[in-house]
Amino acid sequence: MRHLAFLLLACAFAPVRAGPPVPAPEPDPAPADAPIEQVLAHPLFQAPYMCSEHAAGELPYPGDDLGQDCMVTGMEEDASPGFFRLYRTDGLGNEDWYGWNQPVHAPCDCEVVQLHVNPRTNPPGQPHQSRASGVVLKAADGTLFALAHLQGFLVEEGAHVKAGERIGFVGNNGYARAPHVHIGAWRGKQALQVRWDQRAMSAH
Repeated sequence: MRHLAFLLLACAFAPVRAGPPVPAPEPDPAPADAPIEQVLAHPLFQAPYMCSEHAAGELPYPGDDLGQDCMVTGMEEDASPGFFRLYRTDGLGNEDWYGWNQPVHAPCDCEVVQLHVNPRTNPPGQPHQSRASGVVLKAADGTLFALAHLQGFLVEEGAHVKAGERIGFVGNNGYARAPHVHIGAWRGKQALQVRWDQRAMSAH
């Protein structure tokens, strides 16, 4: 079932129509024992957040391999003592989750090359086998970033965005169990490990 979830995500970023003539073949991925290439990205949120990472080769699709699922954390202002958590109350409503509808920021200076909207919103804990809302961004060096499960997009295909610019808001759609944003990056056929630019992070 988990593989189906990410197959749906991979399909979300597959070409949907014929394009220009096929370019020259891209270079094959680096050998399995080669160091993992990395890409520096602007933080997705101003709020504090944490990410769960996909193991290399676990989901071998562009945008999934070495991807991350990122969730905003928070705590009540009067919670002393207290600790960061993912949701208020029982988490059964999307509004209970600290990440719900939080602004999502562009990870790069990029062009919006693909955007898809899924109008269906999932209740927490109930993923739907449909294509997630998502956007693909392309940097000048050819690096591609895929972000999924957003809502309320503030950009459109063909637009150019700056790193840190708002591009939409955290949603819960497609094969998602809770409000979060999935991010993956690749260049050619090579998956890239996303590293966050900690100088651009907000202090909390």
